[in-house]
Amino acid sequence: MTGVLASVDQRTKLVGENRLELLMFRLSGKQLFAINVFKVQEVLQLPNLTEMPHRHYCVVGVTSIRGKTVPVINLSQAIGMPALPVNEASTVIVTEYNGSVQAFLVGGVERIVNLNWEEISPPPVTAGRTHYLTAITRFRDQIVEVIDVEKVLSEITPFNTDVSSDVLDEEAISKSGDWFVFAVDDSPVALSQLTGTIKRLGLQTKTASNGQRAYDMLQDWIAKDDGTLERCLMVITDAEMPEMDGYRLTTEIRKSEKLRHLHVVMHTSLSGNFNRAMTQKVGCDGFLSKFQPDELAKVVQARLKECS
Repeated sequence: MTGVLASVDQRTKLVGENRLELLMFRLSGKQLFAINVFKVQEVLQLPNLTEMPHRHYCVVGVTSIRGKTVPVINLSQAIGMPALPVNEASTVIVTEYNGSVQAFLVGGVERIVNLNWEEISPPPVTAGRTHYLTAITRFRDQIVEVIDVEKVLSEITPFNTDVSSDVLDEEAISKSGDWFVFAVDDSPVALSQLTGTIKRLGLQTKTASNGQRAYDMLQDWIAKDDGTLERCLMVITDAEMPEMDGYRLTTEIRKSEKLRHLHVVMHTSLSGNFNRAMTQKVGCDGFLSKFQPDELAKVVQARLKECS
């Protein structure tokens, strides 16, 4: 099963081209689910499992993978579906999000598909498990549901938006005035984390759920010419989003004579030096790994001081 990911490192060239690759898998039924390949470290059969007392009900235990203790999460149960059986034949997808490693128990891995972000749509606003999705797409006439892993993880380990008292800079915060931060992310949970911390710094926020909607809002502010654009302290954008990713959004901002002055920071759970290099390539002013309230506060406060 590890062979399906053997060439992941070669796939990084897709980032920045508004493209992505999804690892597709099933849980307990015929429905196809997916997560971004760049979040995946490996796919393997479940190693020996150790049950832990007082664990979250979706965490079936912990296992050792390459010398690291990793929690194993029953993904089907975590998104409100029947729990998958756990045995030595179980398949797990080992992932890294926001600097933490976890394994998701799945029914079986299907394949990797190469797509354009324009082929990825926001999930419909309906009841059911759609609140655990960030996007949907189609593959061979089947609907593929892209899971909001950040929401799953936040329910197992609740997030914190507080900023340490020794990080808060009252001088910077006093300069917040009419500035606002434009936050762009397709995950409602990630957007809530981001705006929660920013509001603790005394700043207003405006939000968009993907790069295309953010770009449309920016164009609308240009057309209205009512001073909104001039009050935008900075744009903080996720990398992976339906319709237009954060790299393409930044590229479009830098192409525009009326937008290129905007201060853009990439805020992503994709880690590693490659992503830092990509943010520089497309013209971002900074890079932040999710979710670190203190680091976010430092970046925003530094920008406030620059603009005062």
